[in-house]
Amino acid sequence: MLHQTKEERVADYLREGIISGRFPRGSKLKQAELAEMLGTSITPVREALKLLEAEGFVEGTSHRGAVVSPLDINATEEIVDLRVTLECKLALKALPRLSTATVNELRDLQAQIEAASARGDREAVRVINYRFHELIYLAADQPITLRFVRTLWARYPFDLINKLAHRIGRASDEHQEMMQAILARDEGALLSALRTHIRSGWEEFKASMQG
Repeated sequence: MLHQTKEERVADYLREGIISGRFPRGSKLKQAELAEMLGTSITPVREALKLLEAEGFVEGTSHRGAVVSPLDINATEEIVDLRVTLECKLALKALPRLSTATVNELRDLQAQIEAASARGDREAVRVINYRFHELIYLAADQPITLRFVRTLWARYPFDLINKLAHRIGRASDEHQEMMQAILARDEGALLSALRTHIRSGWEEFKASMQG
C-alpha cells in the first residue's frame, strides 16, 4: 500500500464517508469533532478539508469546519461521460500493474460486496465499491487523472442511485464481471464491464424518475 500522510488518511476517510452517505450532503464537518473522532490533531483535519474542497466534496472550509457539497443533478449526464472516459483510462493503465497482493485484496473486497449486498447493507456496498475502484486506480500511478476522477465522484449522486430497489445486487454482479476480467487480464472485458457499471446506475435512476 502506498505511504499516506496524516492529512491524506483523513481525506480518504472523509471522502469514503461522503460517498457512502455517512456524512450526508449539506451536513457540517467540524474540525474539532473530526479530530477527536479520528484521534488526531486539528492540523491534518484542516489540511484534509482543504484538499476535499479542491476536489469538490466540501465547500466553505474555515476554522469552523466545512459543509458537504450539495448535488447538481442536472450535471450528472456529463459527469457520467467523463467518468467513463477517465476511469477506463485508469483501469487500462492499472491492469498490467496489478500485483498478486492487490488482486487478492480486490477479491476480498468483492467477497465483502457480495456479503453486504446479500444482507441489504447499502452503506457498506457504497464504501466497498469506493475502496475497490480506488485500489484499481491507484495502481495506474496517474495521480492527476485520479484527482479529476475524485472531483467527478464528488458530484455524482451515489446516495440517490443506491436507494434504487435491487441496485446494490446489480452493482455486486457488475463488480463480479470486472473481477473476472481482472483475473483473466482481459483489457476488453474489463473496459466493457466498467463502462456498464458506471452507466447502469445512472440509467436506472433516470428510468425510475420517468416511471
